[in-house]
Amino acid sequence: MTVFSNGDRVHLVDRKGRQYAFTLKAGDLFQLSGETIAHDDLIGKPDGSLVSLSRGRPMLALRPTLSEYVLKMPRGAQVLYPKDLGVILQWADIYPGARVFEAGTGSGALTMALLRAVGDRGHVISYEAREDFARTAMKNIERYLGPVPNLTLRQNNAYERIEETDLDRVVLDLPEPWQVVPHAAIALRAGGVYLSYVPTIPQVMQTVEALHRAQVFSMIQTFETLLRTWNIEGRSVRPDHRMVAHSGFLTVARKVEPGLALVKSADVEKEVDEPGRPEEDV
Repeated sequence: MTVFSNGDRVHLVDRKGRQYAFTLKAGDLFQLSGETIAHDDLIGKPDGSLVSLSRGRPMLALRPTLSEYVLKMPRGAQVLYPKDLGVILQWADIYPGARVFEAGTGSGALTMALLRAVGDRGHVISYEAREDFARTAMKNIERYLGPVPNLTLRQNNAYERIEETDLDRVVLDLPEPWQVVPHAAIALRAGGVYLSYVPTIPQVMQTVEALHRAQVFSMIQTFETLLRTWNIEGRSVRPDHRMVAHSGFLTVARKVEPGLALVKSADVEKEVDEPGRPEEDV
């Protein structure tokens, strides 16, 4: 059974699903709209307990998931939405034991997702140009994950260089990822995956052009993910009136031997499948 301990991050959740985040500290009080609850009353209770504030308001006490934590944690830079974090891990193919390069660290949301995916055998190298962002990110990461020996956080500018080589993955959350593409072309191992996240199409266009110019990237794809939740109460079934729609575009590519990397998508579309030839399972 998992119980709350001194120093744990806790979310109290009310009947409307609103979450209130704080860190447990022995002897402290949590206050909400004139009501209180002692941190000592939570320490030792199981995760998922029903507790009451001083005037009897019931609340659920939960250890936050990573998605819940990143939406409530202190931030310097804008964080990536959970819907994008999950897609990034899948499309960048972040696996246990991988050696992953990330830039920029921002508030640490993506860094935490990468760290959990690579596991103890993997390693994440993260570049952040701003010292204040790096400090905030490290506090957020250690508050949720504890000590992270498999993270190297450098105050470096990825636009200028990537010091590491033989990387399995390069994941970028930067305004101008096209400036990093030439460095990624050198730093990535053969077969490695490049992924970048940007909010606008002009940024995507410059990034894709840079990937083509590098002449070692192929299978270039760009897409976005939209998230729509549904309200289901008895026979009342409908999509919610609000949704998390556009947040950013993801561009993914593989580092390969030059040759096929130069074939453009327009050329591929002109090819016609041979009649009567079934598609092969690969």
